[in-house]
Amino acid sequence: MKQISAIRESKQDRIFLFCVYAGLSLVLVMVLYPLIYIVSSSFSSAAAVQSGKVWLWPVDPTLDGYIGVFKYNAVWTGFANSIFYTVGGTVLSVALTIMMAYPLSRKEMAGRKIWIWAILFAMLFNGGLIPFYLVVKDLGMLDSPLALIVPTALNVFSIIIAKTFFQTSLPNEIYEAAQLDGCGDFKFMISIAIPLSRPILAVLVLWAAVGQWNSYFNALIFLNSQSLYPLQLVLRQILVENKIDYSGMSATLDAQKLALMQNMETLLKYSLIVITTIPILVIYPFVQKHFVKGVMIGSVKE
Repeated sequence: MKQISAIRESKQDRIFLFCVYAGLSLVLVMVLYPLIYIVSSSFSSAAAVQSGKVWLWPVDPTLDGYIGVFKYNAVWTGFANSIFYTVGGTVLSVALTIMMAYPLSRKEMAGRKIWIWAILFAMLFNGGLIPFYLVVKDLGMLDSPLALIVPTALNVFSIIIAKTFFQTSLPNEIYEAAQLDGCGDFKFMISIAIPLSRPILAVLVLWAAVGQWNSYFNALIFLNSQSLYPLQLVLRQILVENKIDYSGMSATLDAQKLALMQNMETLLKYSLIVITTIPILVIYPFVQKHFVKGVMIGSVKE
């Protein structure tokens, strides 16, 4: 059998591909190098980081930065608070999104178009920061964990994506067959729609969890008690304000070690950045296989 020769690319195609790969390589370096630098700095000595000797690999490798971070009591409190806010906020956000997106996906819903236009209006326009603050204040949620969970629980963009997913992935024939068997709307959503919607659930969980874990602004304006601060606000205090409460360090540190720790602000910053990034990196592989499918299906226009 005669072998079919490969199609030869033209000179213009080769130049175009070279430019594409060069551009992608540049973007990769721009994204990857800061991450490598942060990790390398977190494992380097404080003197090497402050003198600018760290470029790619750790210099004078040490774990002092991580030891200092884990002996900083505010980190443990912030970590526990962030886990609580992330889990609670994600569960509430996904539940409210599904409960609103599924009815909007049913074309027989009364006033469906009015509700869709209303949420689109809410996505494009909002009252601003001051009315937002006043509403939270009037609801009595200031300096409360609820201030970080309830006000941002419902995301309009997530509702639209989930609604489109239900419309394109759940044929009307399934609903009609369930009705013939005596299945009501709520039971259909719980027993059939949600089990068949794992891709979009993975997307909603990832979006809500990442947004909640990385959020610090709401905590900045709504919380006064440091015992309620999430980990990101603790990180902000160190990065932006250069504020480290050494009285919160473990008493096991001797005077000489504590004196050295007071000159390690930069090293603590990099170590804490790595620690705050790890949870999301651990979660992502478990939802990645559903993520692309859920986004692509949910983004198809009705």
